[in-house]
Order: sequence, then structure tokens, then C-alpha cells
Amino acid sequence: MKLDQAEPCVFIIFGGTGDLARRKLLPALCELEVSGALHAKTRILGVALEQMSDDDYRRFASEALQAHGVDAATATGLCSDSTLYYEDIGEGTARDFSRLRKRIEAIEAEAGIPGNRAFYLALPPPVFVTTIEHLGQVGLNDSPGWTRVIVEKPFGTDLESARRLNAKIHAVYDERQVYRIDHYLGKETVQNLLVLRFANTIFESVWNRDRIEAVQITVSEDLGVGTRAAYYDRAGAMRDMIQNHLTQLLTLVAMEVPAADEADAIRYEKIKVLRSLRPLDLNDAVFGQYTEGEINGEKVPGYLDEHGVAVRSSTETFVAMRLFIDNWRWEGVPFYLRTGKRLEKRLSTITVQLRHTPVNFFGELSSDQSLETADVLVITLQPREGFALHFDVKTPGTPYRTRRIPLQFRYDELFDDMPEAYQTLLLDVLNGDQTLFVHADEVERSWAFYAPLLAAPPKPLGYPAGSWGPQAADRLVLAEHDLWQDRQPKTGNK
Repeated sequence: MKLDQAEPCVFIIFGGTGDLARRKLLPALCELEVSGALHAKTRILGVALEQMSDDDYRRFASEALQAHGVDAATATGLCSDSTLYYEDIGEGTARDFSRLRKRIEAIEAEAGIPGNRAFYLALPPPVFVTTIEHLGQVGLNDSPGWTRVIVEKPFGTDLESARRLNAKIHAVYDERQVYRIDHYLGKETVQNLLVLRFANTIFESVWNRDRIEAVQITVSEDLGVGTRAAYYDRAGAMRDMIQNHLTQLLTLVAMEVPAADEADAIRYEKIKVLRSLRPLDLNDAVFGQYTEGEINGEKVPGYLDEHGVAVRSSTETFVAMRLFIDNWRWEGVPFYLRTGKRLEKRLSTITVQLRHTPVNFFGELSSDQSLETADVLVITLQPREGFALHFDVKTPGTPYRTRRIPLQFRYDELFDDMPEAYQTLLLDVLNGDQTLFVHADEVERSWAFYAPLLAAPPKPLGYPAGSWGPQAADRLVLAEHDLWQDRQPKTGNK
């Protein structure tokens, strides 16, 4: 895939030897380099606590790329002595950061880079603030060119901590320099939501309360907490998934048409959705925690038996909730959010269920073959990106029989090369495009909305691993005379 070439810069990765750099950032930068999107003068500087030479880091990066599936010859391009460098940060003092600044300036002078810098903070949350403060103290918040800082989630753990974090960031960097990254927004199908809605009148004309019965957003995982237990047991599904990933998807589905195809206009419309959310009814949320069960024929332990989880932990591994948006477009339409670990399968979908026909015409003609479901648009984010519009057709012969069929599109059937989310997002950083990044106001309004639930969380209900969560979550939707999408009748004769 040919991508537009970004301006030359020094791309600095704090946490350059960490898991995120190894699995995501270095492979994404390599793909950008192979595609020609990185300028020939662009340089990459890994920064971490370990003491190692440039050559040591190049070997580390080459091994990481080859473990990711990149062949050795291709990995050599990114890991050459003219592209990749390393600097240890010592004890992280002001003197260490002054030394880092001199190294950056030396790399810029050698490569002829006009002071463009991107700082990626692939760091644990406790050291975000001190790193940003040190960058400001040594003048690395400004440069002859542009300076951008990329921050990974979590963006705080509640409203108060999010406000403090934003205040600390804004004391050093202007909001236009800050890129809060949510990798879900880098997925091609998520970006395609805007095209699907605003470039196709067939969808825009029905995208409202008159034609839509309900919207479901599901992000399910079949894996447990794995090696993340120490973090996850403090965060839970609400903080880890609902407050950021699923809420971002909600805003993209529900936003109004932006005034222009530009970052500020799109982010403004997303913030308007968050402002329009009806105060959360605590009875409209169900928390769960997985118990031992079976997935794909393999027995797996319950959450409390996972290594690193506190004894008698009440952390939720599943959340389902019903939300409403009080504006002219969506008044009365329920939005269902659901996420969980150790569910039946890995799946991320947005399901837009259209309203039933005013009269069940074919049900009257053939009562034993009445239409059971309304038309449904299913947007799949993973595992196979695409979308499908499910509607009814008549099967040949008599009496009347209907069949639900999908009119579908899959990215992998049409396009050979699908960029990874981080590849898309890193290129946007280099091009100065904040469209797919989270604004400070979005972070704070999201935390404010969920604050009552975080202050008084419901007791998590047990659900066996390999199921779709507690049965109480089904009752949330059944109250609306409907079903979760995975419970819908399958395609076939009815």
C-alpha cells in the first residue's frame, strides 16, 4: 500500500525495550519504512533504563521484527546504523534528560532534520507525569520544527486523576501537541464508519430514532487476564475497555455530520455525544466475573485462580450496560455496550438493528413462518473486518418461506494489504492529523459520565468461562423485547 510520505523527524520511543515497542511500535515503523511513508531522513531513537549500545539495540530491534514475521533483509532497513539509535535514561534525572536532548540535537544535525520530534511514551502510568515534566524542564516541549507527544491509555483511573493528568500535560504541552492513542480508532473498519455513514445516503437516511430500534457494541475476548493480572485487578473491565474503547465507538456511531473532514470538527461532534448522554441508571449495568469453564475444548481457571489476582477480588471481568442519548436523532434508542474476558469467542462488532415493519404482512399470510427479526447491519471490527446487511428474501416455491441473507463486504476479500492500527496511527502522528486521537475533553467527559457507577459498582455475578456472561445481561436486552446479536436466529429458512 502506497502511503503519503511524512516529514523527516526524530521519533523517540520511551520504553524502547518494552513489550509495546517490541510487538507493535517497531513493526509498525518497519512497515511504514518499507511502504515509503517514512522520510529517508527520519531517525528512530529508543530510550529506556537498560544500558546498551546502538548496535545492541539494533540487534534487539531486528530480533523483535523477525519474531513478528519480518524477514531479516527487510528488518535490516529499519535497524541500520543510519536509522536506529539508543540512549539510556539513567536514573531519569534532569541531567539525564539534558543528555538526551543533546543526543537528539546531534542526530538532527547529522541527518539534517529541521527540529521535528515525536515522543512516544510507551511507559507505565506512574511515570507519565515525571517524564513529561522532565521533557519540559530541559526544553524538549518546543523545537525549531514541530514537537508531538503520544500518550498511551489509561488516561487516568477516574475523573479526578484524569483532570490532574491533563493539567500536568497541558503545563508542558499544548493540546494540539498531544496525541492520546486508542488503537481501536486505528482499525480500518472503525475509520470506515465515517465513510459508511456520511458517503452513502442509503445509511444516512435511516440513521435515526425513526428507523433504528437499538444499537449494540460488543468487544468480547476468549482469553483471560494472562500476564496483565497486576494491572487488570486494579482496573477491571470498566476502566480497561468501557470508558475508552467502547465509548469511542459509541461516539463515532452516534455523532452528527461534522462541519468538515478535519480533526477539530470530528472531535467536536464526538464530544457533543458525550454531553448528550442521559445520566446513567445504575440498574442498567451488569458486572460479571468469570469462573472456571471450558473454551475450545480446554478447561480454564476462574478469575480468582489466575496468578496475580488478589484473594477474594471483586474486580469485574465483564460489563454490560444500557445507555441513552438525549438528542433529536437518538431520543429513546437504547445503546447496549458489552465487553468481557473468557467469553465464548473473540469478537468485536457494532450491530445496528432497524425497526420492524409496521405490519407483519407475511406473518399474517403464513403464521408458521412469521418474520422473527428486523433487518440488521453488523459492522465487524475483528476478527474479519467488514460489514453485513442482513435482510429477508423469499425462497422459491410455495407456500411463502423467507430466508435471512447477508449482503456483505469483507476487507480481506477485496484488499490484499491491511495496515495494522498502529501503522495508521503513527503515520497520522507524523502527519499532524489528530482525527483518530482522543481529546482532553473526551477523556474528562467520559470519566464524569461513568463516575456514579465507579463510585457504587454492582457486585459482579459469576459466569462460566466460555459462556456469553451472566444471564442478567440477557435480561437487560430482553426488557426491550430483543436479543444480543449472538443470540439472534441464524441465517436460514424460517
